[in-house]
This record gives sequence, structure tokens and C-alpha cells, in this order.
Amino acid sequence: MEGSTECLDALICSGARRLAGYQRRLFMAEVATELCEGSARQAERRFGWGRETVLKGLHEARQGMRCLENFVARGRLRSEEKDPQLAADIRAIVEPHAYADPELKSARRYTNLSAAEVRQALITQKQYRAEDLPAERTLRDILNRMNYRLKRIQKGMPLKKLPQTDAIFANVNAAREQYRDDPETLEVSIDTKAKVNEGDYSRGGKR
Repeated sequence: MEGSTECLDALICSGARRLAGYQRRLFMAEVATELCEGSARQAERRFGWGRETVLKGLHEARQGMRCLENFVARGRLRSEEKDPQLAADIRAIVEPHAYADPELKSARRYTNLSAAEVRQALITQKQYRAEDLPAERTLRDILNRMNYRLKRIQKGMPLKKLPQTDAIFANVNAAREQYRDDPETLEVSIDTKAKVNEGDYSRGGKR
């Protein structure tokens, strides 16, 4: 008989684990009412359930009401949620160095500041103490959650000037002056720096 009772208790505990929130509390309340004389303390001793949870379920069953769960408030708050000023200071540091997605396919923003550089700026510019700030790895996660991604901006390379450049432009200017007033001459400007596909690689091979 004792073995069958233990088996029944294990089955009840297994059923409770498969439920959540309001349904779980009602199930506990029904079990406590039928098997534990309506005592939350006995249910705690017999099934290992939290006494407060069983009491809440009994109260809900008697009153015919439901207590709303606040699952979002559970767990540890993120650093930027716990300290909104920190999030504002991070944004103030990063935003001048951020730019939007060039293809405008997302709201993601790119910055050339690393998490280590942002952390150092918080210390030097915003007067934070190093021991009060999140670690570099945590700060990297904060930046990601704030929709910032690290992307180094390549500096523009100066264009190389050929020795013949001045002579070429001098020849162009001379020709322009010579034919400026000629009604039979058409002046066309062509950008020869652009790369254009030719032959089979352009317009399906059609010219």
C-alpha cells in the first residue's frame, strides 16, 4: 500500500510539472483539497510544493478569481534596464560615431567604436568609476541589444595622379576653346573611371 501511495504521489508531481501558472496552481489546490485536507503545509511536506503557491491556488479556487502572472519581472534585470542613465550615456558616446545600414534593409546602426573604447569613454568623459561599469564582454552585449554593430570604417585612399594628367587636361581645355563657338561640333563629357561590363557580360550579350 505504501508503495502505491509513493507511485501516486510521483504521478501527481509529474502532472504538476507539466502545467504552468494559473493551471498549475489550480491543480495544486485541487490535490491539496482532496488529499491534504485543504492544508498548504501538508501539501508542501508531501509533494515538495511551495506553500505560498499552494495557498495562492486555494485562494483563487475559493474566490473564483485569477491572479495575473508577471513573468517579465522575473529574473535579473539587464544593466541598461537597471540603470537607464548608463544606456543614455552609451548612446551619447556611440551615436556621433554611428551610421545607418547603407542598404537600408534594417534599422541596425554601425559604429567604429569597440566595447573597450566605449568603456574607456564612459570613464574619461562621463566620470564613471571602472568598478561600477559592466565588463567589456557585457558592454559588447549591451551595444548589440541597443542595435549597434562594430564595423571599422575604411579611410579613403588618395587618388594617384599620373604624370600625364596636367598635359591631358591642358589638351582638353585647348580643344574646348578652339571649338567652343563651332555650331558643327558637339561636346560630350564621358566619365572614364566607371567600370562597365562588355560583350557577353552586358545586357545578356546584346549590344
